Amino acid sequence: MTDALLTQILPTKEQIKSFPLFQNLSAEHIHVIYKLEQCLHWEPVLSSAAILGFDTESKPTFRKGEIATGPHLIQLSTAEQAWLFQMNAETWSFLTPILSNREQIKVGFGLKNDAHLFRKHGIELGSVLELAKCFSSFGLTQPVGLKNAMALLFQVNFPKSRSVSTSNWSHKRLSPDQIRYAAADAYAPVLVFEELLQRGLLPKTIPNTSLKLRIRPNKN
Repeated sequence: MTDALLTQILPTKEQIKSFPLFQNLSAEHIHVIYKLEQCLHWEPVLSSAAILGFDTESKPTFRKGEIATGPHLIQLSTAEQAWLFQMNAETWSFLTPILSNREQIKVGFGLKNDAHLFRKHGIELGSVLELAKCFSSFGLTQPVGLKNAMALLFQVNFPKSRSVSTSNWSHKRLSPDQIRYAAADAYAPVLVFEELLQRGLLPKTIPNTSLKLRIRPNKN
């Protein structure tokens, strides 16, 4: 696809800047999880969700030969609330059956590298839908990033801060900016999924599962 045709389909950077800012989940609906008691408190909600927005964050590596040790944060979200799991032995143990569950759909953007990271931990992700590749109906043959997807579908400006994305995600105390950023990256894919599903633009089946897209995410 030529750059000219892409420009005709996707909003320009200038147009995106003029769009209203994306409305993230409110702070009371974002939960930072770091111990088993918190995991168990939210288990009924997480285990019953049909659709979960999914993303990860890792401490960046800057030096040549430095070994990546992430993910240090795993984000899950429904249309109502998000959970940010700071990774340790307890949270890994709790999340493993959810991440590998073939009866719950996990949706997100740029998940190929995430799958590689989880295989290093002995986890094969189940029922994961890469939304970046779901825009062929718009004439877009290349993967679409989350920022462009939100602009195209909702005409909103989804901010992506490089300073936050490359911050240290292994800190025990996340900053408010990190919390907002991480939650948005899991919450927004749920909105994209719902919109594409409503328009009938998603694939009929999900990789690594027998699930069909006849279900709908829970509504408020």
